[in-house]
Amino acid sequence: MTISGAAIVGGVCGLPIKHSMSPLIHNAWIQAAGLDAAYVPFAPSDASFETFVNGFRGGAIRGLNVTIPFKERALAAADHASDLARMAGAANLLIFEADGSIHADNTDGPGLLGAIAEQAQGFEVSAAPVVILGAGGAARGATAALLLAGAPQVRIVNRTVARAQELVDAFGDKVVAAGEADLPALLADAGLVINATSLGLGGGEGPAADLALTPETAVVMDMVYKPLRTEFLQRTEAAGRRTVDGLEMLLRQAVPSFERMFGVAPPSEVDARGMLLRILGEA
Repeated sequence: MTISGAAIVGGVCGLPIKHSMSPLIHNAWIQAAGLDAAYVPFAPSDASFETFVNGFRGGAIRGLNVTIPFKERALAAADHASDLARMAGAANLLIFEADGSIHADNTDGPGLLGAIAEQAQGFEVSAAPVVILGAGGAARGATAALLLAGAPQVRIVNRTVARAQELVDAFGDKVVAAGEADLPALLADAGLVINATSLGLGGGEGPAADLALTPETAVVMDMVYKPLRTEFLQRTEAAGRRTVDGLEMLLRQAVPSFERMFGVAPPSEVDARGMLLRILGEA
């Protein structure tokens, strides 16, 4: 890689951020494309997020991916937003324009749908209700995409029901808010179950859900991708249900982010998934 004083800079921010594989993906694409560019991680404190983002106004960097816990605040910090980001109420991509303005977008939803299409081929989002565990920015992006794809109902299950109710208020009567005690009944006819929390990150236990309660045709997805086979997905496999991993979603949401930041498509010759599987020891 050759980086000059004119390099295009992109990055990712979150808290924590050490686990992120986005720098590996984007820098592999940058190197293969021969770009004068770099993609770096940032970990602003919770209290300083808005100051951190505003410091990039004017194009100090070209773009910033945003992950837990800042996605909703990222949208609020932007001057303009895509229809999908506004609908989701959250952004995972900020583009810094030369005029000082910030544009927000959400590529999580398309990434989620693309991952499901790849790893659960033949699954129809419109066929049955969806259960989402968690009510943060990731859940918002997923809800928006799933409703647009025809999901008949999205059930938001969160420890704090009032937090889940915010999604009902934002999206309307196709969204239901529930507490953890309601989960067993909600799983009984669910076609898709998604972990949109950070539980399981780093190898810990995932959300407490008896996945054997779902129909045998159900698909279960974990947005956590490190480890690849999370405890949540291991329980899913033990129950005999199809799984979709967070790594596939990460890769698919990264493509439009890269295009927006660096102005070219990721080089097709880069096997980004294979690279990350080797790093994770899953190859």
